[in-house]
Amino acid sequence: MTRQSDESASQENPFESDVVDFRHGTFHGSVAGKIQNDHYAAPRSPASWPHQVGTIPPQATCFRDRAEISRLSRALAVGGTAVVTQVAPAAVVVGLGGVGKTQLAAHYARTCWQIGGLDVLVWLTATSRSAVTSGYAQAAAELLGSAAPQDPHQAAAAFLAWLEPKSGQPASRWLVVLDNVTDPGDLNGLWPPDSPRGRTLVTTRRQEAALTIGRRVIDVGVFTPGEAVAYLIAALAPRAEPRVQLVRLADDLGHLPLALSQAAAYLTDTGLTAAEYRQMLADRTVRLRDAAPDSLPDSQVHTVAASWSLSIEHADLLRPAGLSHPLLMLASLLDANGIPEAVLTSSPARAYLACHHTFRAAADPPAEHQEPVPARDVLHALTALRRVSLIQHTPAAPETAVRVHQLTQRAVRDTLTSDQLGRAARAAADALLDAWPEVARDTALTRVLRGNTTALNACAEEILHQPKTHAVLFRAGRSLGEAGHFTEACAYFRDLIKVLTSRRGPDHPRTIAARYRLAHWQGEAGDIAGATSLLADVVADRIRLLGADHPDTFASRHDFARLRGTAGDAAGAATAFAELLPDVERVLGPDHPGAFTTRLNRAWWQDMAENGTPSETTAGLVADLARVLGTDHPQALGARLDLAHAQGKAGDAVGAASALATLLHDLTRVLGPNHPQTLRARAKLAHWQGGPGSGNAQAAT
Repeated sequence: MTRQSDESASQENPFESDVVDFRHGTFHGSVAGKIQNDHYAAPRSPASWPHQVGTIPPQATCFRDRAEISRLSRALAVGGTAVVTQVAPAAVVVGLGGVGKTQLAAHYARTCWQIGGLDVLVWLTATSRSAVTSGYAQAAAELLGSAAPQDPHQAAAAFLAWLEPKSGQPASRWLVVLDNVTDPGDLNGLWPPDSPRGRTLVTTRRQEAALTIGRRVIDVGVFTPGEAVAYLIAALAPRAEPRVQLVRLADDLGHLPLALSQAAAYLTDTGLTAAEYRQMLADRTVRLRDAAPDSLPDSQVHTVAASWSLSIEHADLLRPAGLSHPLLMLASLLDANGIPEAVLTSSPARAYLACHHTFRAAADPPAEHQEPVPARDVLHALTALRRVSLIQHTPAAPETAVRVHQLTQRAVRDTLTSDQLGRAARAAADALLDAWPEVARDTALTRVLRGNTTALNACAEEILHQPKTHAVLFRAGRSLGEAGHFTEACAYFRDLIKVLTSRRGPDHPRTIAARYRLAHWQGEAGDIAGATSLLADVVADRIRLLGADHPDTFASRHDFARLRGTAGDAAGAATAFAELLPDVERVLGPDHPGAFTTRLNRAWWQDMAENGTPSETTAGLVADLARVLGTDHPQALGARLDLAHAQGKAGDAVGAASALATLLHDLTRVLGPNHPQTLRARAKLAHWQGGPGSGNAQAAT
């Protein structure tokens, strides 16, 4: 066997330098075709060096430069002069299908080969154990010649033995690339040996200890926004598209390299503009596979839609078997940027998983009699999905613990029948509602829940209004108001009113409920006159449609009376509450919380009309309300806030400040430091203390 001279071998050797820069050209990152290696009869004599076994996938068109190129170079470099005595690293390139793992590995291998840094390069498509064995056997046939065993398994073992460094013999500078490993177990007993001058490079979607422990992991993500736009400009040249449309198209595709390359090919083949392609993507009746070109570019073998199907099958086989696919179906309907763990482990989500287990046997109990799966099984299913790179799972950030690429979501939704979509969407809505805290102390969580509701509504709006409008749509709007976003809450309910009026008509109870909510938040936003006008119409419509004794009618009359007082008509408010109280007590009972609230408001506004300050009787009613609702109930806390402020307005600034200081502690504990009610109490406390914040007198009134 011949060998390069020492002088030739030492030139431009990437394995004997600190870090070699392999960033030649541009890196696009789309997945190229995979080349299967077969075992052939051994040649008569061993191949001379340098020698390549297998075919490196061709470089993609408009190949883009990326930071991962340098990261891989550093991961596989051993610096310093002691390179010959150090064990060389192995690198594992992991990531979602379509991010460009194969192209990254091919660029590294091709560059090493072209600059003379290798004696032997072996490229194998490692989609199965038999493929790896066959590839190793072929390498043995070429490198060992007639000395290679004829049996493929023995030949593979001989090749691995040949890679072992041997005392007294010159060490070969080799690189073995195992591309697209689909099962870590396929490499048991087939890992190339540690060697001071050899390297092993693996690409895979699997993120498991069997592959990563003791090896350097390169996690490859999607393009940055700038890389994505630069790719589209290059791929579509000389054709010019408005940059703003390319930016939006890149966003629509989630900056996924594979999707960008196929979109560019589709635009080139069909002549569609980027704006027209975006319209097609936005059409929910168009499947993702229909947005792919007839002929895939860059030797690709899978469309974006098909690239994840095998990963889903693998995940569903991992423990707990059969839960990963239905869990991904739920996640595909929620916010790609972050799904709270509490949503996916909620009781409705676990009940859905029990009913839609992939491997449910015919002998299993009917779906409606299934017990919800344990929360620990949901967490294990999330781990399974992460292990095949279908999701990102970060338990340390529970509000946004689960992230799914938006095109993965689209591809999963495309496979659902209308019945499957309906069941999954209703389960997702139930799960969101179940995870929503009644008292919104965690503003970060409620913000994410609103985002997930928006995402669900975007892909399943029709379902969320059948057979009736789901309560989660109202909860999301209420959450905006509770967070102090009164203007946004008003805009939300105006939009909901339009949808409900169109779908159900102006007199439907849900439409009127949305109008009621709009009036409430319009009043909170300061538009008392507009809110009073809206609420007067709601009261009239509810009396007409629901009857005077319906609880919703009582709620509307209650808020209407309160708005009269807020507008300055304390006497009118007192009269309205006095008229409401006997009706509430007759229908709901004198001990109902609604009766206590109405009784308190009647006394409050009567005091305001007569004396401008609450009486001891009214103060006692505030204490009664706390006993009925609980001291931490937001309504009880709000009554204490109004009472303390009225105490200050009556001239007892010291007493008001003392009461507000105690209340502020309770509000912070129950609602959190940034809740609007807490901020209001803090402003009023500062006002009556006469310290910093006393300029907020208007906010404190």
